[in-house]
Amino acid sequence: MANRIVLNETSYHGSGAIANLAVEAKARGFGKAFVCSDPDLVRFGVTQKVLDVLDGAELKYELYSDIKPNPTIENVQTGVAAFKASGADYLVAVGGGSSMDTAKAIGIIIANPEFADVRSLEGVAPTKHPSVPIIAIPTTAGTAAEVTINYVITDVERQRKFVCVDVHDIPVVAIIDPDMMASMPKGLTAATGMDALTHAIEGYITKGAWELTDMFHLKAIEIISRSLRAAVKGEGAGREGMALGQYVAGMGFSNVGLGIVHSMAHTLGAVYDTPHGVGNAILLPTVMEYNAPATGEKYREIARAMGVKGVDDMSAEEYRKAAVDAVRALSKDVGIPADLKAIVKSEDLDFLAESAYADACRPGNPRDTSVAEIKELFRSLI
Repeated sequence: MANRIVLNETSYHGSGAIANLAVEAKARGFGKAFVCSDPDLVRFGVTQKVLDVLDGAELKYELYSDIKPNPTIENVQTGVAAFKASGADYLVAVGGGSSMDTAKAIGIIIANPEFADVRSLEGVAPTKHPSVPIIAIPTTAGTAAEVTINYVITDVERQRKFVCVDVHDIPVVAIIDPDMMASMPKGLTAATGMDALTHAIEGYITKGAWELTDMFHLKAIEIISRSLRAAVKGEGAGREGMALGQYVAGMGFSNVGLGIVHSMAHTLGAVYDTPHGVGNAILLPTVMEYNAPATGEKYREIARAMGVKGVDDMSAEEYRKAAVDAVRALSKDVGIPADLKAIVKSEDLDFLAESAYADACRPGNPRDTSVAEIKELFRSLI
């Protein structure tokens, strides 16, 4: 069986990279941008940095900001209607996963109108046409949605999130400028950073992993582990490291899948509106312990990438514990809660476990699981 890698046509990295938005838009002959960005970024002037580039280059645009932190079917439907009315011919997604996921869904539906029912995009939808071109500009260092073929939409009516996987949705251009991430508060920096670490670790141990993606994931674990504490403190080198590390993780996991940390975090977001990165961060060490027997020697390399010394002299039990301990220590150091006691209600455990088991990320988990086992993992954290 052949392994496939799908990446952006072009990506820019480093301070000041945002200037290339105008360069790319003009080079590609784009006329008018439909800028997707969430209301907080608009309110605090972050989106304006992008609009200033468009204004400076005399490029037309329309701003769309009806986007929730966990974007909904309604956000997508409203966006599709607004795009059609705007006369735009490309999308600029400014923000974290919420803005980029919304833009992806809008772009796919505009190009493939037979999928106007947003729920029809769940899983691997057989779309025929590439999305309306997207230029993605992340303002958080975590989701890597700018380089992935995935997006996640919340079905409020059914209290669930659904994952869409489609090679047609990947942005044609990604602009990863750490200056666009400079205003992230400490809590968001920590949560999105732990999301990125979860991507790297789950992508490294998922059933679909192979040598090329292993290379991406191990390097991402190394960069994130040495950068996240400094980024949370607001240090520039830490911010730059996280901007790169989260992107490298995305290069890998987008092409091989994830596991039940994400399955479980998705249902926390759908039921309690839990920030995705926080859910992942709390769940990751516990699920790593659960998955350890199915990971061969990979936890030794995770521990090594996280800076643990002497791993070659450790037994499998020792290096597996060392890897989990290193993740727990990093999570604690950046202020992530240790459990789900303030989030999960015991009467919801059955629904949470069933939803997580049905999630599209679950089949990639290295250890085969069940609804009952997922329920016990949730229960162990409350």
